[in-house]
Amino acid sequence: MVERLIPTALVEDNKFCPGCGHGIINRILAEVLDEMKLTDKAIGSMAVGCACLMVDTFGVDWIQSPHGRAAALATGIKRCRPENPVFTYQGDGDSMSIGFSETMYAALRNENITAILVNNGIFGMTGGQMAPTSLPGQKTVTSPMGRNTDLTGQPLNIINQMKDLNIGYLARGSVTSIKNINRVKKYIRNAFETQMSGGGYSMVEILSPCPTNWKMMPDKSLEHIDNTVTTYYPLGEFVKKGGDSNE
Repeated sequence: MVERLIPTALVEDNKFCPGCGHGIINRILAEVLDEMKLTDKAIGSMAVGCACLMVDTFGVDWIQSPHGRAAALATGIKRCRPENPVFTYQGDGDSMSIGFSETMYAALRNENITAILVNNGIFGMTGGQMAPTSLPGQKTVTSPMGRNTDLTGQPLNIINQMKDLNIGYLARGSVTSIKNINRVKKYIRNAFETQMSGGGYSMVEILSPCPTNWKMMPDKSLEHIDNTVTTYYPLGEFVKKGGDSNE
């Protein structure tokens, strides 16, 4: 019988909704930290959102900031503890709406931190409101007729905002298949390797399903990402110092 190995960072079962991509991403992140022997030294910065459910289940040191300010907090931690791997873990609403300024200025300063940004196109924990990443026509609690981009603007593509900056690493993946999950794991590892070598700001955006607020079955939510969401948010590596970008 093959032994089932659980990463040391996963100290309790996750508390996310059935079908949510956060659980997969937690597992990938924990595997990378273990394999790089960083778990005992890692410090996570979170703000407000579904990431808060990790405090009791993901066994690294955590510090919580006010809503959206995880990047600013991570900056302070890293400057005080430059030898520690420091990462943010945020949803798209938290990091790109309330926290857009903090997220962008951390990249503009090329802070030597790693950002894990989970994009499910909605405010998940607070009830399913429209987020900056919500797609045109997407129905949410605050856009019941569908997102009207004439009123709200186009979806925010954070990769486009950052790809021309002087940063260390920038990638976007998804968790819709084993192939894509393995790519996300590679991206997260590349991001932490960038940080630990002093390469500057690294960010991995991950397209993730939210079946509860999308009002879809889990399998349909994965198909929706592959068939629709990726047309707005293409996958790949976009900045990779010392190597070729884009796959």
